[in-house]
Amino acid sequence: MKSHDAIDVSLLVLRMALGLTMAAHGQQKFFAGGRIEGTARWFDGMGMKPGRFHALTAASTEVGSGLMLAMGLLTPFAAAAFVGLMFVAGWTVHRPNGFFSVRSGWELNFILAVTAGCLAGVGPGRWSLDRAVGIDDTLFGWLGLAIAFGLGLSAAIALLAVFYRPPAQSSD
Repeated sequence: MKSHDAIDVSLLVLRMALGLTMAAHGQQKFFAGGRIEGTARWFDGMGMKPGRFHALTAASTEVGSGLMLAMGLLTPFAAAAFVGLMFVAGWTVHRPNGFFSVRSGWELNFILAVTAGCLAGVGPGRWSLDRAVGIDDTLFGWLGLAIAFGLGLSAAIALLAVFYRPPAQSSD
Protein backbone atom coordinates (compact mmCIF):
# COMPACT_ATOMS: atom_id res chain seq x y z
CA MET A 1 0.00 0.00 0.00
CA LYS A 2 1.41 3.35 -1.01
CA SER A 3 1.68 6.19 1.47
CA HIS A 4 -1.19 8.15 -0.11
CA ASP A 5 -3.37 5.01 0.16
CA ALA A 6 -2.72 4.90 3.91
CA ILE A 7 -3.66 8.57 4.16
CA ASP A 8 -6.93 7.97 2.28
CA VAL A 9 -7.79 4.97 4.45
CA SER A 10 -6.97 6.98 7.58
CA LEU A 11 -9.19 9.86 6.44
CA LEU A 12 -12.02 7.45 5.65
CA VAL A 13 -11.79 5.78 9.06
CA LEU A 14 -11.56 9.15 10.83
CA ARG A 15 -14.55 10.55 8.91
CA MET A 16 -16.63 7.46 9.56
CA ALA A 17 -15.83 7.34 13.28
CA LEU A 18 -16.40 11.04 13.82
CA GLY A 19 -19.44 11.34 11.57
CA LEU A 20 -21.27 8.24 12.74
CA THR A 21 -20.62 9.16 16.37
CA MET A 22 -22.26 12.55 15.82
CA ALA A 23 -25.14 11.03 13.85
CA ALA A 24 -25.75 8.52 16.66
CA HIS A 25 -25.70 11.36 19.19
CA GLY A 26 -28.44 13.14 17.25
CA GLN A 27 -30.40 9.96 16.67
CA GLN A 28 -30.63 9.30 20.40
CA LYS A 29 -32.28 12.70 20.85
CA PHE A 30 -35.02 11.52 18.47
CA PHE A 31 -35.47 7.93 19.60
CA ALA A 32 -33.93 7.21 23.03
CA GLY A 33 -34.61 8.25 26.60
CA GLY A 34 -36.85 11.28 26.80
CA ARG A 35 -36.77 11.74 23.03
CA ILE A 36 -37.35 15.21 21.61
CA GLU A 37 -39.78 16.12 24.41
CA GLY A 38 -37.22 15.30 27.12
CA THR A 39 -34.44 17.01 25.21
CA ALA A 40 -36.69 20.06 24.79
CA ARG A 41 -37.28 20.24 28.56
CA TRP A 42 -33.53 19.94 29.14
CA PHE A 43 -32.81 22.73 26.63
CA ASP A 44 -35.46 24.95 28.24
CA GLY A 45 -33.92 24.27 31.66
CA MET A 46 -30.45 25.31 30.57
CA GLY A 47 -31.73 28.50 28.95
CA MET A 48 -31.90 27.51 25.27
CA LYS A 49 -35.46 28.60 24.56
CA PRO A 50 -37.67 27.59 22.91
CA GLY A 51 -36.49 24.13 23.93
CA ARG A 52 -38.41 22.15 21.32
CA PHE A 53 -37.00 24.25 18.48
CA HIS A 54 -33.45 23.77 19.77
CA ALA A 55 -33.96 20.06 20.44
CA LEU A 56 -35.17 19.48 16.89
CA THR A 57 -32.49 21.72 15.40
CA ALA A 58 -29.67 20.13 17.39
CA ALA A 59 -30.81 16.56 16.71
CA SER A 60 -31.31 17.20 12.99
CA THR A 61 -27.99 18.99 12.64
CA GLU A 62 -26.16 16.23 14.51
CA VAL A 63 -27.65 13.51 12.31
CA GLY A 64 -27.25 15.47 9.07
CA SER A 65 -23.74 16.78 9.62
CA GLY A 66 -22.60 13.44 11.00
CA LEU A 67 -23.81 11.56 7.93
CA MET A 68 -22.38 14.22 5.62
CA LEU A 69 -18.98 14.03 7.28
CA ALA A 70 -19.01 10.22 7.26
CA MET A 71 -19.70 10.25 3.51
CA GLY A 72 -17.29 13.09 2.82
CA LEU A 73 -20.05 15.26 1.38
CA LEU A 74 -19.52 19.03 1.45
CA THR A 75 -16.96 18.34 4.14
CA PRO A 76 -16.21 21.96 5.18
CA PHE A 77 -19.92 22.66 5.74
CA ALA A 78 -20.42 19.43 7.69
CA ALA A 79 -17.37 20.39 9.74
CA ALA A 80 -18.79 23.88 10.32
CA ALA A 81 -21.90 22.27 11.78
CA PHE A 82 -19.69 20.16 14.08
CA VAL A 83 -17.79 23.25 15.21
CA GLY A 84 -21.02 25.14 15.88
CA LEU A 85 -22.70 22.26 17.70
CA MET A 86 -19.70 21.56 19.87
CA PHE A 87 -19.10 25.22 20.70
CA VAL A 88 -22.73 25.66 21.82
CA ALA A 89 -22.64 22.41 23.83
CA GLY A 90 -19.31 23.33 25.37
CA TRP A 91 -20.51 26.82 26.30
CA THR A 92 -23.98 26.00 27.60
CA VAL A 93 -23.45 22.63 29.27
CA HIS A 94 -19.78 21.93 29.95
CA ARG A 95 -18.02 25.28 30.44
CA PRO A 96 -18.87 25.63 34.15
CA ASN A 97 -17.21 22.26 34.79
CA GLY A 98 -13.77 23.21 33.47
CA PHE A 99 -11.79 21.54 30.72
CA PHE A 100 -11.54 17.86 31.61
CA SER A 101 -14.27 15.45 30.54
CA VAL A 102 -13.85 13.40 33.71
CA ARG A 103 -15.61 16.34 35.41
CA SER A 104 -18.08 16.77 32.51
CA GLY A 105 -15.94 19.58 31.12
CA TRP A 106 -15.62 20.75 27.52
CA GLU A 107 -12.60 18.60 26.56
CA LEU A 108 -14.54 16.24 24.27
CA ASN A 109 -16.46 19.09 22.62
CA PHE A 110 -13.14 20.78 21.87
CA ILE A 111 -11.55 17.66 20.37
CA LEU A 112 -14.59 16.85 18.21
CA ALA A 113 -14.79 20.42 16.88
CA VAL A 114 -11.08 20.72 16.14
CA THR A 115 -10.89 17.29 14.51
CA ALA A 116 -13.84 18.02 12.22
CA GLY A 117 -12.49 21.48 11.40
CA CYS A 118 -9.07 20.09 10.53
CA LEU A 119 -10.68 17.50 8.23
CA ALA A 120 -12.08 20.45 6.30
CA GLY A 121 -8.54 21.73 5.88
CA VAL A 122 -6.96 18.50 4.66
CA GLY A 123 -10.02 17.27 2.79
CA PRO A 124 -12.00 14.06 3.06
CA GLY A 125 -9.65 11.91 0.99
CA ARG A 126 -10.06 9.90 -2.17
CA TRP A 127 -12.96 7.75 -0.94
CA SER A 128 -15.51 10.50 -0.46
CA LEU A 129 -18.53 11.94 -2.20
CA ASP A 130 -16.69 15.25 -2.50
CA ARG A 131 -14.12 13.46 -4.67
CA ALA A 132 -16.83 11.63 -6.62
CA VAL A 133 -18.56 14.88 -7.61
CA GLY A 134 -15.31 16.71 -8.34
CA ILE A 135 -15.06 19.23 -5.51
CA ASP A 136 -12.23 17.55 -3.65
CA ASP A 137 -9.69 20.22 -4.58
CA THR A 138 -11.79 23.37 -4.51
CA LEU A 139 -13.22 23.50 -0.97
CA PHE A 140 -10.24 22.45 1.09
CA GLY A 141 -7.03 23.94 2.41
CA TRP A 142 -7.35 27.46 3.79
CA LEU A 143 -10.86 27.85 2.36
CA GLY A 144 -12.02 24.67 4.07
CA LEU A 145 -10.54 25.80 7.38
CA ALA A 146 -12.18 29.23 7.02
CA ILE A 147 -15.56 27.68 6.26
CA ALA A 148 -15.37 25.14 9.09
CA PHE A 149 -14.10 27.41 11.84
CA GLY A 150 -15.38 30.78 10.61
CA LEU A 151 -18.91 29.69 9.72
CA GLY A 152 -19.16 27.26 12.63
CA LEU A 153 -18.06 29.74 15.30
CA SER A 154 -20.06 32.61 13.78
CA ALA A 155 -23.24 30.54 13.70
CA ALA A 156 -22.71 29.32 17.27
CA ILE A 157 -22.05 32.81 18.63
CA ALA A 158 -25.09 34.20 16.80
CA LEU A 159 -27.29 31.39 18.11
CA LEU A 160 -26.10 31.95 21.67
CA ALA A 161 -26.55 35.72 21.41
CA VAL A 162 -30.12 35.40 20.16
CA PHE A 163 -31.41 32.44 22.17
CA TYR A 164 -29.27 31.63 25.22
CA ARG A 165 -30.67 32.99 28.45
CA PRO A 166 -29.17 30.96 31.29
CA PRO A 167 -31.22 30.66 34.44
CA ALA A 168 -30.15 32.92 37.28
CA GLN A 169 -27.85 31.25 39.79
CA SER A 170 -29.19 31.14 43.32
CA SER A 171 -26.94 32.72 45.94
CA ASP A 172 -27.25 30.32 48.84
